[in-house]
Order: sequence, then C-alpha cells, then structure tokens
Amino acid sequence: MTPSDSSSPSRAVTGTSLILGAAAGFSSVSVLTSLAMQGGASLSTILAWRYLLASVVLGTWVVAQPPTPRMTARDTWRWLIIGGGGQALLVWLALSSLAYISAATLAFLFYTYPSWVALIQAARGAERIDRRCALALALSFGGIALMAGAPNDGGAAWRGYAFALGAAVVYGMYIPAMAALQGDLPVASTSTCAKVGSAICFIVLAVTDRTLTGHLGTEAWAAVVALTLLATVLPSVLFLMGLMQLGPVRTAIISTVEPFLTALLGLVVLKQPLTPASLGGGALIMTAVILLQSRRTTTAEELVEGGDHAP
Repeated sequence: MTPSDSSSPSRAVTGTSLILGAAAGFSSVSVLTSLAMQGGASLSTILAWRYLLASVVLGTWVVAQPPTPRMTARDTWRWLIIGGGGQALLVWLALSSLAYISAATLAFLFYTYPSWVALIQAARGAERIDRRCALALALSFGGIALMAGAPNDGGAAWRGYAFALGAAVVYGMYIPAMAALQGDLPVASTSTCAKVGSAICFIVLAVTDRTLTGHLGTEAWAAVVALTLLATVLPSVLFLMGLMQLGPVRTAIISTVEPFLTALLGLVVLKQPLTPASLGGGALIMTAVILLQSRRTTTAEELVEGGDHAP
C-alpha cells in the first residue's frame, strides 16, 4: 500500500478517519499533561514516565512486527542522541509554556512550525520563497501578533509565547535533520529509538531536579497512562497508517484540525476560555499551514513527522 493509492474513495475515507483519530489523540497532550500536573506531578516526572512507558509499548510492538531491516549501531546511537535529545528539547519547551498560556494558545503557536521550516529551508538554499509561501508567512506571523497582543500580566504570558515559539523553531530544525537521518530506515524503529532517547533525557532531568517518583496520585497516574497510550502510542500508529493511505500532503492538511480540537478540549476539560484573539490568530496560522502544505511535494520529512509527532 502506498500513498498513491489515496485516489480510491474507500481508502480516502479510511485514511481520513485514521488521521482524524490521530489528531484527536495528539490534541489531548497538553490537556492530559495539565491534568497530571494538577494531580501533583512535576513536568519532568510526567514526561519521564510518559516516554519510558511509550518506549516499552512501542518497543514491544516493533518486536512483534514482521522482520524489518536492522539498524546499525551508529544509526541507533544517532537516533537515541539526536532524535531523542531533539524531541525531548522541543517537548519540554512546548509543555513548559502551559504554566503561562492556555493549551489552545500553545497548540496554535506550535503549529507555526511549517513557517519556520520554510524559512530554514530558504536560508539553506533548499527552497525558495514564492508568492504563496510569502503570503503564508505573513498570515502565520500576523496570527502570532494577533494572539500575543500587548502584555497585560506583567509579561508572564510572554514567557509562554517564547517557550511555545521556541518549540516550533526547534521542530522546524528537527524535521529536516531527522529527514536526513531517516533514509531507508524503518520508521517504527527510529521512532522507538527517539522515544527511548527522550525517556533517558527526562529521567535525568527529573533526577536532577529531584522530582522523580513513582508515588503519584491516582489522578496523576491516570493522566500519565492516558498520555502514554491515547496521546502518544495510539495516535502515532494511526498517523502512520493514515499517512500510507493518503500521502503526506493530504495527511498534513487534515491534521490541521488538531489545534482546534486542543482548544475545544481546553475549554471543556480545563475550563480555559477561547478569546477572539486566540481564535482569530489561530485561524490565520492554520490558513498559513494549509497554504504551505499544499505547495509541498512528497519528501522524507513527512515520514519523520509521522514517526515523531510533537509535543
């Protein structure tokens, strides 16, 4: 089955359903993380358990699959250090912003990453900024300006914006870097290695800040388990399955529903209000994403996005 098969109506429906299911799972990351922190767990501890458990589940799944080309020791170390370390950095930046901004704001700001990819690729001379790309960049950064507005809380929210945009910039650099490392390696194996590397990073962080513990409350453990299974492992698998049905461009465009689902979950579960500025800025950003994705061609980058979706 290849992305070219997406012309079949039945496969298009199946692929769309899979991607929407993945988006629903990924959209719950910020909300479940917030619930776990409300249960008394530190962010570093939550992430350590999330990635440790995800590594175990994904590793078991990979072993259970038919034999695939084995990764060399060099590739394994690259994915543990570069893939895992890079993922840990962008996830930590993104979720650290929740101390200052809402889940919806984080989701929309993080989705500026295609704009950063475009800028980074243009700076490298790998792509050119045409009229459509320029319009998308203008919309994206206009959305950021509309959402940020003027500081009215002593600047606390600006720290949240900085964390969220920092995560988007890191992801913009992470995508082409992982595309270069991916090559012909099996995506499931590289994704598992990256999650193992991230787990190691967060365990070290939690030990360093002296918060690592297994004595979490019932609510915190429930949120961590849901975060692992429903927001990390399951959507990663659904995303890969949908990607094979639809191809990268259609998959990326359908995935733009994700931040709106995050906003809805934040409203319903966390009682975080949706302001006109957030919705307006988010709409501008997501329009920019659609413009950028519709001009992209099939590359290895989307496979990396599928394997190591963030945050």
